[in-house]
Amino acid sequence: MTQPKRPHLQTLRYETLGYEERDHVALVTLDRPEVHNAFDLRMMRELQSLWRELRENDEVRAVILTGAGDRAFCTGVDRTALEDPQLPIGTRGGTPLHFDDPGDWISPKTSGDLWKPVIAAVNGIACGGAFYLLGQVEFIIAADHASFFDPHTSFGMPSVFESMAMLQRMPLGEVMRMQLTGAHERLSAQRAYEIGLVQEIVPAADLLETAWRVATAIASQPPLAVQATLRAVWYAQELGYRQALDVAKTLIQVGSDPAAFADGQAAFNSGARTPWRLR
Repeated sequence: MTQPKRPHLQTLRYETLGYEERDHVALVTLDRPEVHNAFDLRMMRELQSLWRELRENDEVRAVILTGAGDRAFCTGVDRTALEDPQLPIGTRGGTPLHFDDPGDWISPKTSGDLWKPVIAAVNGIACGGAFYLLGQVEFIIAADHASFFDPHTSFGMPSVFESMAMLQRMPLGEVMRMQLTGAHERLSAQRAYEIGLVQEIVPAADLLETAWRVATAIASQPPLAVQATLRAVWYAQELGYRQALDVAKTLIQVGSDPAAFADGQAAFNSGARTPWRLR
């Protein structure tokens, strides 16, 4: 029996997200600029659905994640929506051992099991729950006016998931200072670059063009090799070194496409070289 054709992602409509797809790259835009692209229940559900759709869409090989406007990338949970009883945040059931967290819905790897490269293009403020997203992207390109901070402690809330996510991307002392000073300090784009949180700073007008250029370069390469490389780096980050080496043997086998390797070898033997730029 013929299986029904899945709708192409470009035909789907989201209320809180913008979507564009070309040259094997998807541009996902958090689109609630009136609240600095903070996420409510609808955005959380739409992000979870979108990450799953992107996992199934073989046309997409890389993703850019950004925020609408130039004031903010994302400011975390929309505090005006916290009273929504359906919002999946907080303790469930009779004991505090059952807890729902926004990261289970919005983070590309946790909620969507998406192991395609995601590049964050940060334009403006990124704070609080934005780190659920930034903690699971491959790297960050920032506009020169971008800033990063976590106001949880200033509002009497512990920063737990956000702190753990940032510890994967920032030195211990920097995480401690940013999380503990709360709303009193912000990391500039330059400081974020100096400590390795951000990989490139560009003028705001050039942000998306730069992200497209890098994402398109990644998407032009054999997807199996790219995704296996991505998984190897995350495994090495999250496992012990010896455990990661054991996993690496499997990744080499499942991540090698003989046809793609033959094409690459043929290109090398022909003298063809990929044009490159110095960063």
